[in-house]
Amino acid sequence: MDKKELRIVYMGTPVFAVESLRVLIENGYNVVGVVTMPDKPVGRHGSIFQPSPVKLYAESKGIPVLQPEKLKDEAFITELKTLKADLQIVVAFRMLPEIVWNMPPLGTFNLHASLLPQYRGAAPINWALINGERETGVTTFFLTHEIDGGKIILQRRIPVAPTDDAGGLHDTLMMAGAGLVLETVELILAGKVDLVSQQQLLSRIPELHAAPKIFKETCRINWHQPARKVYDFIRGLSPYPAAWTELVFPDGKNTVMKIFQAEMRQETHDRPVGVIVSDGKQTIDVAVRDGYLRLLSVQLAGKKRMDAVDFLKGAKHIKSGILL
Repeated sequence: MDKKELRIVYMGTPVFAVESLRVLIENGYNVVGVVTMPDKPVGRHGSIFQPSPVKLYAESKGIPVLQPEKLKDEAFITELKTLKADLQIVVAFRMLPEIVWNMPPLGTFNLHASLLPQYRGAAPINWALINGERETGVTTFFLTHEIDGGKIILQRRIPVAPTDDAGGLHDTLMMAGAGLVLETVELILAGKVDLVSQQQLLSRIPELHAAPKIFKETCRINWHQPARKVYDFIRGLSPYPAAWTELVFPDGKNTVMKIFQAEMRQETHDRPVGVIVSDGKQTIDVAVRDGYLRLLSVQLAGKKRMDAVDFLKGAKHIKSGILL
């Protein structure tokens, strides 16, 4: 089968999924349809509907777009069948029912932003950084009943720098993932896929980490940890959804502060954990168990993000605050 004869249905929604679709199109593959989330209501009254990044790209290339509310809906299943896909590719989409992932003769494969079986789940990029990993990667695997548990087609390892945050690592893995998707399709088309069972790999892994969905309360900083753990937590959630803490003033007032960037300062001290030490002009240090975290980029509720110097210009009493 020629690449132009191979009928591909592509499923994805966010920016992360656009790059893989772009690479397929620019390399001459025949993407006959795209499945993405319904347009999202935005604005104060939800009266404006925002299409997904994948939809915008697909429409710019004249590719038909399906946006089902429910993936088991009979009308959607019928429409999907009419596309007569030989292969389906999933990148940052929803869980698929068997009637969907088992439809094409060549199967359905997924791109996951981790080295499976590590970091199965919805937020692998965030959790790899939060746990201080020095290596992660991308994996393609065929979908089965088990979530993120299908047989592995290909993997690519990516080093993680100590200063990487979730935004930067997202972009690195997005680009690496697009290349891996292209390589995976080429192998499937050539009939040269050599699958690896994730069960085989589990015996070589001393500790298995999960990557569950992140909620607001997940993002609250626990200052009663070593500086390295707090530092990794902050960068693992930056810039989105962002680590946060509660800033409490002596008069009893409090407000939420998001923290996007910090640096470790390992100095001995006898201050209580969570106390702010600031010169009121340039530096904001927060006491932790084994030193300080110097806050470099922050945002108060209802305000814009700014660096510490600009923040302190408008927060003269910050040095008397306590972070909880």
